[in-house]
Amino acid sequence: MPAILTVDDSRAVRTIVGKQVKELGFDVLEAEDGIQGLEQLAQTQVDLVLLDVTMPNMDGPAMLQSMRDGGNQTPVIMLTSESKRSIVAGAMKLGISDYILKPFKPEELRSKVLSVLQGEGGVGGLGAEPAVEAAPAEAAAAAPAPAGGRFVDVLVVDDMENVQKKLRSMVPQHVSLNGYTSAASALAACRERVYRVVLVDTEIPDVNSAVLAQQIRVLQPHAALVALALRTANDVTKEVKEQGFDDVLFKPFRPETIDDFLLQYFDNQDFLQVEDNVLRLAPFAGRADKVDRFYNRVHAVFADALEKVAAACYDEVVLDVGTPPLEGDRLPKLVNAVAEKARDFGMSLALVGAPDVRKALGGYTETKDLRLFATVQEARAGGAA
Repeated sequence: MPAILTVDDSRAVRTIVGKQVKELGFDVLEAEDGIQGLEQLAQTQVDLVLLDVTMPNMDGPAMLQSMRDGGNQTPVIMLTSESKRSIVAGAMKLGISDYILKPFKPEELRSKVLSVLQGEGGVGGLGAEPAVEAAPAEAAAAAPAPAGGRFVDVLVVDDMENVQKKLRSMVPQHVSLNGYTSAASALAACRERVYRVVLVDTEIPDVNSAVLAQQIRVLQPHAALVALALRTANDVTKEVKEQGFDDVLFKPFRPETIDDFLLQYFDNQDFLQVEDNVLRLAPFAGRADKVDRFYNRVHAVFADALEKVAAACYDEVVLDVGTPPLEGDRLPKLVNAVAEKARDFGMSLALVGAPDVRKALGGYTETKDLRLFATVQEARAGGAA
């Protein structure tokens, strides 16, 4: 019977993982950190390691490095929060089979475990050769995707090199991006790497973009396929969907449309970070006229974040608002919406924030009685507010 080692400092996560793995009929071993994980591997042969990124004593990347340095090639699926997702890039070089974002849904965990154990090698392909790098003329926009990295966020296919450069300048650095000016190079990359979103220009000389999109769809069945098009009087969105695209991104790029693009296809960790059952509101550093947009973004993403926490079987969610803009009723409305949605999922809500947050929430009936703590640790412990 296959044996799986789960290495995570969170007992709740180990319990969830253990339950799902046992239901698949596998034996389960546990470790609280990388040191204990290596000790388990020294004593017992396992078929798969489910490895958390952030742990005390020895974290996941350090344990993985030690495994590979010692010649241990056991398949590894890395577990990481969205806010630590960039760490996975380094782990790819050491040959992880796949990764899962926390909180995760049980069916996602089971699917990826079975994929690796049945020899499909997960998303990246176990033991596969390194990815082919872009030709020098087309490699400018490839950073920060790591050399040989198989998981890349965005692929841009446009015969004008400035398009990929412009997009690179407008998306956060944690979003990895490859850019190619020819269909042949893009298809070669699609055979070697796994992309989350593929952007294809609708006007590439001597290329039928609809046919190219179909070819990419075969190679990248899980990627979102987005057309790059100019704004016209026509119903471009309808036209590109009829050609097989999922959506359209208009050129020239505008900050607000790039924001919408990031919001739709990424977890928008710039606005709301998720770590286990903690939702952490990102600090606001914009101008006063951007406050409404900031809160609108958070309103747009928190429901999915709460769903992830609920799917991970947490009874309580902690919302760390930090030191947000307090003008008007934006914060109370946000907190009340989160509290109501948490109740819909059967979870209670604890708040973490600066002292003036209590004053801001105290003026509203819906939020004045919510529990507020100074730190996440206090909120988790349920100490006196």
